[in-house]
Amino acid sequence: MSQSGTTTPHLVLKNRFLSYLIWQSIPSSLIFLFFSSLLPHSSLCYFLLFLPFHLLFSATLSLVSSPHPLRPLSPLHLATRLLRFLFIPATAPHPADFRARLRLSLAFFLFVAASAASGFAAAVSLAGVAPIRDGFWAIGRVGFRGFLIGSLFGFHYVFKRRWVLDFPIIQRPPFFSFKMGVPSATRRAFKLSTVAFLFSAVLLEVLPHPFNYGIATRRFFAEQIIFYVASFAIFLCWELTHHLHWVLHTKRSIFAPPKGSAAAETNPSEHLLSALEESNPTSLLRYLAYLDLCMVCENNVDTWRRAGFFEETGETYKRVIAVCLRPLEHLVTKLGEGLGNSVDKPAQLSNQLSSPTDPRPDSKCVEELYNFQLYAWCSRTVASLTAFSRKEDKFGVAQLSGSNAAVVSTLISCLLAVENFMGKKTNLQSPNQLLGPAGIKWATINSGRVDVAAGKRRSGPVNSKAYAIADVLKTSIYQIVSAFHDEMLAGAKGNLLEKDWITSGKPLFGTREMLIQKLRLFLDFRAT
Repeated sequence: MSQSGTTTPHLVLKNRFLSYLIWQSIPSSLIFLFFSSLLPHSSLCYFLLFLPFHLLFSATLSLVSSPHPLRPLSPLHLATRLLRFLFIPATAPHPADFRARLRLSLAFFLFVAASAASGFAAAVSLAGVAPIRDGFWAIGRVGFRGFLIGSLFGFHYVFKRRWVLDFPIIQRPPFFSFKMGVPSATRRAFKLSTVAFLFSAVLLEVLPHPFNYGIATRRFFAEQIIFYVASFAIFLCWELTHHLHWVLHTKRSIFAPPKGSAAAETNPSEHLLSALEESNPTSLLRYLAYLDLCMVCENNVDTWRRAGFFEETGETYKRVIAVCLRPLEHLVTKLGEGLGNSVDKPAQLSNQLSSPTDPRPDSKCVEELYNFQLYAWCSRTVASLTAFSRKEDKFGVAQLSGSNAAVVSTLISCLLAVENFMGKKTNLQSPNQLLGPAGIKWATINSGRVDVAAGKRRSGPVNSKAYAIADVLKTSIYQIVSAFHDEMLAGAKGNLLEKDWITSGKPLFGTREMLIQKLRLFLDFRAT
């Protein structure tokens, strides 16, 4: 979606939401019309009941979706806070993220309620009223089962974290992406509708309710078949709506003025920097801006936009590097707080004395590691910009501003922190054991016992994210080393490597000697 010079970046989300509401009505209407022609008790007049409730479901689906893997409040935590507020007004202040987590919990509750209401309306619309003499009880029986399957879908959607927007690795046209996802959405709808049908049938018999069948066996089986077909249609409608929402909201936006305009000639990066610096850190707008920035820095399609980063003053380049390093620095800080800096003696002693089955490091870092796609974009962006600066930076702003040293130091510090989380410890060795005074042995700690905690982390889903982040960081560092290999070798021989590529201050994780040693391993292509 291209932006004109008079369009603000914040209109991107509004336009996407409106286009999503319009386009989602097309497959939903087609599914309803197709299955209403198959089911004997359905009628087109019920479409007026189905449409507004499905529109409510679609709107709440967009409300809970987020690219940032937020963590809602647990029901126990929410109840505890409510009781403290009612009976102990002068309680301790809420945490900084309490309001955001509370809003997310309320949004999830609204989504589950909207799913249940949509299931009720859709079941009544498609399954219809079987015999006229059953009257209200037939509507209540079918609607109650629709309410149950809607609630089941809502809880499944929330607890399986399907509301997190994962951006595709390869950007394709929206129609092609939607078409490619229809078979998988159909299979998932079939599985979920089968489970929901059995769940609602059993629950309808177990729970006390006035909607007894009171009908013959033949009609009973006929109604079961009709409801199963209707439930499959409902789940198919929901799955396609979810898939269309994902396709439209993860499509790349181009935050740039039209090529050839006055704004493109004077300041082509203002739209992008405005979206990166002024939007909410967890908003979809900022993630779309990071995606656009990453594609500009990696590809050779919009070279005129990348050339705008290397303007003479160097302010634009420093702002771009700053907004990309900030999430990586945040990750290093959180990992350091959760695990402790392995080179600090108090933290190292604390790690040695901790129980081998203590899961606290995982619980402290899980929320940060799930934000993998943002860290991958930032790492790839700064690596590509640094590598391209060797040939495209005519004014030398990358080197003169100190951005090259900041980029390499942050990437290596982040890699050390992630490796520490995965169980790959960093031990300083004595000068007699290795050649250099700052020699480092990169190996897992061998303390004479099995590291059970590290073993558990390696098999968990959180640690798979850590491995993925480590791979992206290594690839990014190798990209920079490959581009400046000759210069780095010459600097290493003249003892200028650390001066040009490592910052002089204390790094966020580890020590400066560790960063220098790690950089030399990359320079020798021995970092694994």
